[in-house]
Amino acid sequence: MEALFPFPKPTHFSSTTNLLTPPKPTFASSTKVRMSLQENGPSVAVVGVTGAVGQEFLSVLSDRNFPYRSIKMLASKRSAGRRFTFEEKEHVIEELTPESFDGVDIALFSAGGSISREFGPIAVERGTIVVDNSSAFRMDENVPLVIPEVNPEAMDHIKLGMGKGALIANPNCSTIICLVAATPLHRRAKVLRMVVSTYQAASGAGAAAMEELELQTREVLEGRSPTCKIFNQQYAFNLFSHNASVLSNGYNEEEMKMVKETRKIWNDKDVKITATCIRVPVMRAHAESVNLQFEKPLDEDTARDILKNAPGVVVIDDRASNHFPTPLEVSNKDDVAVGRIRRDLSQDGNLGLDIFVCGDQVRKGAALNAIQIAEMLL
Repeated sequence: MEALFPFPKPTHFSSTTNLLTPPKPTFASSTKVRMSLQENGPSVAVVGVTGAVGQEFLSVLSDRNFPYRSIKMLASKRSAGRRFTFEEKEHVIEELTPESFDGVDIALFSAGGSISREFGPIAVERGTIVVDNSSAFRMDENVPLVIPEVNPEAMDHIKLGMGKGALIANPNCSTIICLVAATPLHRRAKVLRMVVSTYQAASGAGAAAMEELELQTREVLEGRSPTCKIFNQQYAFNLFSHNASVLSNGYNEEEMKMVKETRKIWNDKDVKITATCIRVPVMRAHAESVNLQFEKPLDEDTARDILKNAPGVVVIDDRASNHFPTPLEVSNKDDVAVGRIRRDLSQDGNLGLDIFVCGDQVRKGAALNAIQIAEMLL
């Protein structure tokens, strides 16, 4: 039975997936033929290749024809030995061990914070440059936290061939999507305060959460009680506060990631940020409402022109037909979409703007950003 709603079907799901258990990746064969392996290119390892982001790593590497000379697929012992075809070559998944990084130039990690904390430093010791998608090292003052369109200079000191390993952190997905849009405006008028409300898709909680949303939708439409294994409440036809742990200050961890990461990426400890993060029953791609208060005036027409020329941004802002960004439109897309660009009437003059932003959490919010970082190492 196919999905009862028009969400793009995640490419890593089989049509025969058992919806009552976490999905098993099918690793669909890539139809793209790589022109040739690049003898002078880096050796690459994908850590957590069986996960949703791990599979997206492969998709982006192929789409962008990343010039690797070899690629190693790493996962847990449970997945070791499985075979699949990628770019018309058969690969065998290997168990992640310290020796996995011998001879590896770049390792793309998306296997969770505990795995990153254990194996990231090991890889670095063996001379590998690690691009980590977890939160393990983001706030380490010695680890660059990078969005290539925003702060590429943070990793200027790290290049292949420098004779040693290094760690580079991928920011949280909601931070990436927000700052790709907000930073071009920040550069022009300096943001003093930012208020963000996020509407975050199931993809942010992994492939199993996406499957549970699909399952629950079917169950509710058929009048049955929804299966709640990933979240402790109904997700289909509902929304609720982000499932991250709530801290003593009343904010949850997801909200505080946006506060802390933005300050680090913008290198501005004084910028005021507050966030409210919500899970919504969308399969893939996050949406965010962003209110900006500026130090200098910035009118909406100028802001729209800035965003139209910003890297990684597409403007969808058609007031006449009430057409603005939606998660569905940006699913499986590289660019972050921005619309609802308007002056904040609660602030005097042109010192405030509201924008609405949508971006694919799995792609730009995770895998694509990491691959762009890897490209900057070349």
